[in-house]
Amino acid sequence: MSQIECRDVALGYEGKIVVDDLTFSVEKGDYLCIVGENGAGKSTLIKALLGLKIPMSGEIIIDKELMSGGIGYLPQQSELQRDFPASVREIVISGCLGRMGLRPFYSKNEKIRSVENMEKMGILDLADKCYRDLSGGQQQRVLLARALCASEKILLLDEPASGLDPVAKNEMYDIVGELNKNYNITVVMVSHDIRSAVKHSKHILHISNKPLFFGETGHYEESDIGKAFLGNKRGGVDNV
Repeated sequence: MSQIECRDVALGYEGKIVVDDLTFSVEKGDYLCIVGENGAGKSTLIKALLGLKIPMSGEIIIDKELMSGGIGYLPQQSELQRDFPASVREIVISGCLGRMGLRPFYSKNEKIRSVENMEKMGILDLADKCYRDLSGGQQQRVLLARALCASEKILLLDEPASGLDPVAKNEMYDIVGELNKNYNITVVMVSHDIRSAVKHSKHILHISNKPLFFGETGHYEESDIGKAFLGNKRGGVDNV
């Protein structure tokens, strides 16, 4: 069974459809990159996959194993969130809150899990630092470690490299690619960066008012829509 399956899904606001006819699936260990122009409904789709947005029509089916084990989510950050006055350790382990139920304290295993995920992200030496004092790239690593505490089965990432400098951006995409390849963690990521999308992903979902493409990344590169957007990228357009 697919971890996520969308069947003829329509999404929108206040009765107005933003994107329609969404039909695709995500298998275990997949790396799906969702691309498209601003306002195409990419972030709205992520929210729908999380159950935060109800489809106007169609059906979204989530594997029961994910429902019980949690989904790791890294949202876009606001300026206020970047100034959050908590330690790295506190933010990372807070990813375990969803599995705690009524327990008032973190378990030993949850504390170990948070340390392991900080090690994976290369931020263990920052554990006692204040989050607000970190660079943008370091903050994103913290949030990714937090998402891994919520789930090491699947990650939903909404523009994880947004606002980062070129070096930090490439490092973030490489880290996500390694999590997928080395730990078999399923990745569903929204990105404006077409070049990084085709470099790391296994499948591409390109949406506008309706899906323009869904399939393997190699096939996307050879498709008319893929060639058009990759051609624009080479011509100097950085984001789509």
